[in-house]
Amino acid sequence: MRHKKWLLAALPAAILSACTADTAAPTDESSVWPALDIPVVQQPAMEQRIDALLAEMTLEQKVAQMIQPEIRDITVEDMRRYGFGSYLNGGGAFPNNDKYATPQDWIALAEAMYQASVDDSVDGIDIPTMWGTDAVHGHNNVLGATIFPHNIGLGAARNPALIEAIAEVTATEVMVTGIDWVFAPTVAVARDVRWGRTYESYSEDPAVVRDYSASIVRGLQGHVDGDFLSEKNVISTVKHFIGDGGTTDGIDQGNTQVDEQTLFDIHAQGYVGGLEAGAQTVMASFNRWNGEKIHGSKYLLTDVLKEKMGFDGFVVGDWNGHGQIEGCTNDNCPQAANAGLDVYMVPTQAWKPLYENLIAQVKDGTIAESRIDDAVRRILRVKMRAGLFDKPSPANRPLSGKTELIGAEEHRAIARQAVRESLVLLKNNNNVLPIKPNQRVLVAGPAADNIGQQSGGWTISWQGTGNTNEDFPGGTSIYDGIANAVKQAGGETELAVNGEYQEKPDVAVVVYGETPYAEGNGDIDNVDYQRGNAVDLELLKRLKEKGIPVVSVFISGRPMYVNPELNASDAFVAAWLPGSEGAGVADVLVTDAEGQTRFPISGQLPFSWPKTPTQGRLNGDEANYDPLFKLGYGLSFDDNVTIDTLNTDFAGSDVPLEMAIFDRAPQAPWRLMIGSNAKRTEVTSSIQSLNGVKTETFDDQVQEDARRFMFEGEGANYFSFVSPFPRDLRAYSVEDGVLSVTVKASPDKPLTLSLNCGPDACEFSQNIEAYLNEDSAQQWTTLNFSVQCLEQAGVDTASTGEILRVGSSADTNVSIRDARLQVTKNINAEALCLSSGKN
Repeated sequence: MRHKKWLLAALPAAILSACTADTAAPTDESSVWPALDIPVVQQPAMEQRIDALLAEMTLEQKVAQMIQPEIRDITVEDMRRYGFGSYLNGGGAFPNNDKYATPQDWIALAEAMYQASVDDSVDGIDIPTMWGTDAVHGHNNVLGATIFPHNIGLGAARNPALIEAIAEVTATEVMVTGIDWVFAPTVAVARDVRWGRTYESYSEDPAVVRDYSASIVRGLQGHVDGDFLSEKNVISTVKHFIGDGGTTDGIDQGNTQVDEQTLFDIHAQGYVGGLEAGAQTVMASFNRWNGEKIHGSKYLLTDVLKEKMGFDGFVVGDWNGHGQIEGCTNDNCPQAANAGLDVYMVPTQAWKPLYENLIAQVKDGTIAESRIDDAVRRILRVKMRAGLFDKPSPANRPLSGKTELIGAEEHRAIARQAVRESLVLLKNNNNVLPIKPNQRVLVAGPAADNIGQQSGGWTISWQGTGNTNEDFPGGTSIYDGIANAVKQAGGETELAVNGEYQEKPDVAVVVYGETPYAEGNGDIDNVDYQRGNAVDLELLKRLKEKGIPVVSVFISGRPMYVNPELNASDAFVAAWLPGSEGAGVADVLVTDAEGQTRFPISGQLPFSWPKTPTQGRLNGDEANYDPLFKLGYGLSFDDNVTIDTLNTDFAGSDVPLEMAIFDRAPQAPWRLMIGSNAKRTEVTSSIQSLNGVKTETFDDQVQEDARRFMFEGEGANYFSFVSPFPRDLRAYSVEDGVLSVTVKASPDKPLTLSLNCGPDACEFSQNIEAYLNEDSAQQWTTLNFSVQCLEQAGVDTASTGEILRVGSSADTNVSIRDARLQVTKNINAEALCLSSGKN
């Protein structure tokens, strides 16, 4: 058995000791942040060329270089008019808004935007623009492209050379479509697998992330001492700076509460690897560090990244991330530029007022023009290093239009190798694997013949949903691979997703796991697989009861609590999210016709595997480390290890933690909004108003721990708590689950509680003033609403984007001190069962 010691042992002892430290004030940065050995040095001739360009540019032209809109929100004529420095396609955005856009469509848009950017007839400048795309596991927005395993699977492979080859293929396929710039690699070190972006992390071990970051940057950009940013390479982006994988409870875009040494030792190692390989851009992160939004942190973006670490490329924001800074909106945020953000990623129509506001803020001195010059210098430097001023236009570059390279056989071969090397064998009682020839093999489970599910999120669509096998021309499902391999070995296969076979098999391979999700939507509060609805477990048990050996192939973006599924399986393989080349699974699991193993199973766990449903945060450097399988674990076919029946009795482990919605302030991921159906805005300051509603903080028990809302009786206004991504709240839909709200409000004025409202209707809406008493206007009243009743009334608790909307058309005041979701018997007897239907 290969059972590697925890790989952080390779790091200095100082790093290990720092990992357990609590949050602290910034230390002397000279002892934390080193000057990196960055191999790309500034060239005097290039800097002089930049000087000359800057001297010719107007303020408007400079600010345009800092604006990055999205293809759904600009036209070619907008590019000609403004001369944006860059633009992007977000997840699920395609040329002509067509999912089935061809490579030629992508090239045509790239060429049109490029030509508009260098047309100086309107904006007076001919600086080429550049297109950025999220090619995070292959060129995953383009149909027919090679889709590689997500990062978590690559982390199991422990093969930096393979990672570099994958990046080279990705760069090639991206260049075929005329795109210059890739938003990869993600170098987050996920510390809590409840985070929905865990699969974008190579490992909980920062040493693995550091080494992989260097490999993928070299693969995308080329080697600094060789083919660096040649005509077959793209610009890379190391992201998200910094600490995105360390948020409390794994909440996406949440707060990373660690001291500064830990921030470097754990969360900065990917930047050490990537920047020392020559990465030219860094993307700022949505999260906070000890309460401060990274997009607004001058200390981290400027003092640390640019000055201490020596990064001289540019920092790009994430999707309207600047708008989350305190005091900012999507269209007005000088704080980000002053902190060191060089390029604003500003999708939606907010780009135009942001552009105009930045110009005005330079003119009035809010932003120093020297800061604008520094940002534009960095942008121009990267463009010159990438040869964009000298290369042919996108349609005329050497790889452009060579559509035979999209999903080419040699590219798929590398992806198939990655699938093979990513598989981790957790259990193999009685050496059921590998499957021998001349057998009848049943292939079952919802993911057996589902390339979309095996590819996961960030695949064609942002969330990876809505895809069929026909959307993966040239790809293979796991069933395809098994059927072909078994046939070649002289056996027979039967596909029965539900397990209802026609003829009893000798062995059953059941492929199941998580359905696709991306950031935010993938956050969970408990790692129990199919919690409360274990339909896949029932399939496994049904086959076992019939005396059929069962092999589980588990598709997931993270380790999960699967003790019951492990008990119901003779063999269990963690296959992660293998991508379009599902046949790689069969390469390992099925022998040749002579019964010889074709490829070994060699993957090692990139994350510790939980023993209980509540072990979302499970890291080998922390106290009380007690996993089911340690980081680095992985059986081989030669191991003779029997996994005994695992404990499945964890009393109380299915009770979710309280989810605070408002506790002194809105709690992540919930955001406080005010307004009406016609217009609403996020509340970002202590006093704010919009149309007929005004809000202000006040002191109840401590400073500014409560908030008052004053309705002026001018139409139906409200305050509301919304999440940027729908939340799965089904864990609270139990007998004792309540939505608890502590308010002061008059029982004599109309007051409506609503949830999950769209433009035309709410899933639930009911007047609640009747539940208040005569003292409620002056004294705090806690209302506990049964979540089960809300669900029965129509609330989709599996996908809740708005948890609490309180509105009134009267002239009245409402105050709120606390709001949360919880499961507790203490208040069940007084829980209110609201049963109003849809409004």
